[in-house]
Amino acid sequence: MKFATIVLVSALGLVTAQAADLGNDALVAHEWGTFTSVAGADGASVKWAPLYGTSDLPCFVNRLSAQVAKASLSGLVRMETPVLYFYSQHPATLSVDVKFPQGWMTEWYPNASKVSPASADPFTPAKNGQLHWDSVLAMPGEDPAFPRSKGASRYYAARETDAAPLLVGTQSEKLIFYRGIGNFPAPIQPRYTSAGKLEIRNITSDSIPVAIFFESQDRKVGYRIARNVQGAITLDSPELTSDLATLRKDLTGILVESGLYEKEALAMIETWHDSWFEEGARVLYIMPRNEVDSVLPLSIAPEPAKTARVFVGRVEVLSQATRETIATAISKNDIAALSKFGRFLIPFVNQMNLRLPNNIPTPSGGECVQ
Repeated sequence: MKFATIVLVSALGLVTAQAADLGNDALVAHEWGTFTSVAGADGASVKWAPLYGTSDLPCFVNRLSAQVAKASLSGLVRMETPVLYFYSQHPATLSVDVKFPQGWMTEWYPNASKVSPASADPFTPAKNGQLHWDSVLAMPGEDPAFPRSKGASRYYAARETDAAPLLVGTQSEKLIFYRGIGNFPAPIQPRYTSAGKLEIRNITSDSIPVAIFFESQDRKVGYRIARNVQGAITLDSPELTSDLATLRKDLTGILVESGLYEKEALAMIETWHDSWFEEGARVLYIMPRNEVDSVLPLSIAPEPAKTARVFVGRVEVLSQATRETIATAISKNDIAALSKFGRFLIPFVNQMNLRLPNNIPTPSGGECVQ
């Protein structure tokens, strides 16, 4: 009930909150995104190939180079779908610069004025990524046509906000979008203890505002919420007696509490609900703002009166149930069952010291959505 109340209050007060933010012709910037990683047996982040599998982006989105289609492009972290919104009472012309010192920028839209590096080498650690946009025109009150593809894509849900439409060159969009691959460790290290509990260790000096231990088995779900995680905490596996509607309400409240407007929080959850809540076990957490600014420095000119950056970390953990499912599928050569684990299959199998069947398909990295 606590989080449901937060959602209701945030919904009733949303217009007031935005009006207060935009007082005195202020410019406001809000950003959300996800950092996805895989934990090894000791909880530390392991290298994996996050581009392994099919693409979920429309073809009008820019890509780093042909190299990006290679499933061998690996790292510790997949930076997924940061989107940057602007709010203003009047038109404004901006420049936006985002750096990824320990990563590559792999996808973005609209066109960027500067992209560095211009190509990727799957055998070179990702580093020194940068995207820069000049002359970004924020147009509050306008209703331009935005690009679409015929196929379904998670990309479009992020447009369902009250942010000002943007014009970059001849390209219109509701947001600035980008993705990347990084080589920095996740700020938390979740691992199963010998007693079957999950230890979540915060390896930073900042408190983790919220951590959610989520598990789904045979369409049954459960989760536990921990707040202000410092050092290490231990959680029992959640009872699989909850439901996704309740989790979505709780998570919406957490995202609004962390700085997003309600429509932004709903757009973020709609973008990722099929991935965050899929079969398996994982920890979802709010990344401390200091950590976000450190690994992903952002500068906007003119500087907004307020900037919110809310990033959800996602760490996949190999539960006993997942171990048993994978081992059984390998013993039976059940390719369909193994394929359900997608890009997480290989790091899980490596952790189990098993070998995949020779006849399992090897994705090329996926085609874009037409």
